[in-house]
Amino acid sequence: MTDKSSKISVFERRESEVRSYCRGFDTVFTSAQGSEMTDAEGRSYIDFLAGCSSLNYGHNDPDMKNALVEHVMSDGLSHALDLHTDVKADFLESFEKHILQPRGMDHRVMFTGPTGANAVEAAMKLARKVTGRTNVIAFTNGFHGVTMGALAATGNSYHRGGAGMTLNGVTRMPFDEYMGPDFDTAELLEKMLSDRSSGMDAPAAIMLETVQGEGGLNAARPEWVKRVAELAHEHGALLIVDDIQAGCGRTGTFFSFEKMGIEPDIVTMAKSVSGFGLPMALVLVRPEHDVFGPAEHNGTFRGNTHAFVTAKVAIEKFWKDDAFEKELAVKADVIAEGLASLALMVEGSNMKGRGLMRGVDVGSGELAGEICARAFKKGLVIETSGPEDEVVKILAPLTTSEETLRKGLSILLDAAREVLDTTKMAAE
Repeated sequence: MTDKSSKISVFERRESEVRSYCRGFDTVFTSAQGSEMTDAEGRSYIDFLAGCSSLNYGHNDPDMKNALVEHVMSDGLSHALDLHTDVKADFLESFEKHILQPRGMDHRVMFTGPTGANAVEAAMKLARKVTGRTNVIAFTNGFHGVTMGALAATGNSYHRGGAGMTLNGVTRMPFDEYMGPDFDTAELLEKMLSDRSSGMDAPAAIMLETVQGEGGLNAARPEWVKRVAELAHEHGALLIVDDIQAGCGRTGTFFSFEKMGIEPDIVTMAKSVSGFGLPMALVLVRPEHDVFGPAEHNGTFRGNTHAFVTAKVAIEKFWKDDAFEKELAVKADVIAEGLASLALMVEGSNMKGRGLMRGVDVGSGELAGEICARAFKKGLVIETSGPEDEVVKILAPLTTSEETLRKGLSILLDAAREVLDTTKMAAE
């Protein structure tokens, strides 16, 4: 038995059947740097998954790594509940100076448990406490996590089915263009909210992703998002923007909503907020809505001291001016160009997403899966999304060089070409 087979066998023998990503990548990864991962056999792969957008700044950024090693070697705190610490103060000051203040945001920062789902749970609880209402409006194809409250707001039936009980407290409405480009779903939402006989309870919050990551890279138009925000405020509801996957630069700006003319009451963040792949989640909340009492929402691992160290470095390295944002615009064009070529290969396909959160709907989960599987054999880690996994989805680290982006896109196009040729031959 080879070393690789031996290692994989222990996962099959002992790890729960709930494991998912590893099923598509039949190898054992041992190291990573930047935008590349290496397996136990020494083979390198370009990473177009980036921890599902948890590694926006790539693997093992040297500046973050050095800061973290220095913190650990100097006996810096490794765990502190929500005590005052030097590294938390440093992070908050940096986040305030380089992220919030330049964007005119006065939000308080709530540290929740380390997952995005926990941030969503806190946001929904907070909106309900602020308003005294229970109903939360969420949207078709939204994905907000799989804990019970967040799952109620998640649309995917497979994940909802895992709850084992009734999911309550959420009204589902159609996302932008869910009914096609000629149907104004914001107008439908307005009608439902305004009609006292619609059957919709007054909402505590309206919660949305500006780009639906797991839902298939559906990108809402700015005018739609702005109208939904207006409706929330007109009807006494808080606007929650779930920026867990779309934030930290993924759509081209630090927050995904920056150029949409809105000011969310609450923003949920996780994934790349630590900068280094370390678990940390935040809820940003307008001061007037910061009404939880001490420990009313808590968790043993709220506030990761190691993540504070790396997050500060990430902010000051990439977001102290607009240079990185300008780089992202160029890289977004590179990705769009490559994906346009993929879309031309597959009849009836269409491009999805925004910024560096892009993909192609190839019309079938089977085809998308075959393309990604073939790409992996050629040295590219890439996954699918969408209700039927029909979208080939790129989430490359934002720090990926243009050369590596083009190389990865070339692998993807070659893989798609081979799969399509094989399919055509089988049909003949």
